[in-house]
Amino acid sequence: MTNNLSNKSNRLLIMIGLGIASGIAIFLSPFASPNPDGLDRVSQDLKFDHKAKADIPARKLPFYAIFQEYALRGVPDAVATPLAGLAGTLVTFGIAWGIGKLVIKPAKKNDSSTDEDD
Repeated sequence: MTNNLSNKSNRLLIMIGLGIASGIAIFLSPFASPNPDGLDRVSQDLKFDHKAKADIPARKLPFYAIFQEYALRGVPDAVATPLAGLAGTLVTFGIAWGIGKLVIKPAKKNDSSTDEDD
């Protein structure tokens, strides 16, 4: 009974955390700075940004067709960044959840509970 209650409270906590992270990704991502990120800024300041390769390896990745910079391709600009933030949040959560399921061994059932059932 206590283990079942603990599992329910853990699931509730995870869902609340995922909801908060999704809300931040959706509602705050449009307010991200339009300025170049740190590496781009340094390359511009030190004037070597023109040496960037034309054939960027990231363009060969499968998700390059879906994302452009920090926005989703093929959707209106007003929702492109929030949807990309939501997608990134959900993918990150899924990867973390999967790793957790692979790494953590399932709890063994308590032998005393089987005695009570008999």
